[in-house]
Amino acid sequence: MADVRKSVPENAAGEFFVDSTCIDCDTCRQLAPAVFAQAAQYSYVRAQPQSGADVRAAARALLACPVGSIGTRNRADVKSVMADFPIQIEGPVYYCGFAAPGSYGASSYFIRHPAGNWLVDSPRTVSHLLRHFEQMGAIRYIFLTHRDDVAQAAEFAHRFGARRIIHRRDLDAQPGAEIVIDGDAPVRIAPEFKVIPTPGHSPGHCVLLFRDRYLFTGDHVWWRADERRLGASRWACWDSWEDQIASMRRLVEERFEWVLPGHGGRIWLAESEMRREVASLARRMRA
Repeated sequence: MADVRKSVPENAAGEFFVDSTCIDCDTCRQLAPAVFAQAAQYSYVRAQPQSGADVRAAARALLACPVGSIGTRNRADVKSVMADFPIQIEGPVYYCGFAAPGSYGASSYFIRHPAGNWLVDSPRTVSHLLRHFEQMGAIRYIFLTHRDDVAQAAEFAHRFGARRIIHRRDLDAQPGAEIVIDGDAPVRIAPEFKVIPTPGHSPGHCVLLFRDRYLFTGDHVWWRADERRLGASRWACWDSWEDQIASMRRLVEERFEWVLPGHGGRIWLAESEMRREVASLARRMRA
C-alpha cells in the first residue's frame, strides 16, 4: 500500500499520489497518461484527474500498479473499478492489468477464442482475474514472450491446466513449460496463432501473431508516444543488438495492424503504415 509520507515531490497536490517505491515500469502512464508522467526514475501525478473518465483511469492505474506505489489521500473508493479488468482492447483481445512485480510491471493480455483462450505473458494471480478468466472460458495456452515476463505463469497453468509456450533458449525461466519452440523459424501452434522467434532482447525472445492483425511483442518493439513512432531499446537489450536488428527486419514481411508490447505503448496502424514503421525502425536500429 502506498505511503503518503513517501510521496514524491513532483506530485500535483490533490487526491492521488505516487510514492518513492515506484519502479518506473510505465503501467500508470499507459493507463492514465493525462494523470501520470515520468520523472527521472519514477512516475508522478502531473495533474489531478478532473473528469470522471480520468478519475476512473487513475483508479485503474492504482489497481494495476505492480508494487502498490499509487495511493489516494482520503482513501477514495477505487475497488469499484476492479470489475473493469480485463479491459477490452479490441474484439477478442483484452489487457489483463494487475501487473506483476516479477516481470517489472509488464503488460499481459488475454485472447478469447472459441478453440481455447490464450494468456500472453503473466499478470498477478489475483482472485478477481482468476474468477473472470473462469467465467470467460478458462485458459488453454499461456504464451511467454521471453524469460523476463513469465511472472506467475506456472500458477496460472496449474490452476487452469493450461499449456505454457516458450522458446528453448529461455526455457530455464519456465522449465516445466509444456510446448517448447526450437530454432528461428515461425511455428503455427493453432490455425490463427503464429509464434515468430525474435531473438535479441533475450536469446529466446518470441512474438505472437494472431489473425494477421494482432502482434504481441514482449520487449521487442513498442510505440513511443512522445516521438509518434515505433521504438526499440539498445540499452535494454540483454543479449544481442545485432540479433534484435535482424529480428526486426524479419517482421517487415509479416502482416499486422496492432503492436501490443510488454513495456511501452500499444498502437493500431493501418497495415501498410505499420509495415513502413517497422521498416523505418529496422533502418534506424542499423544506423
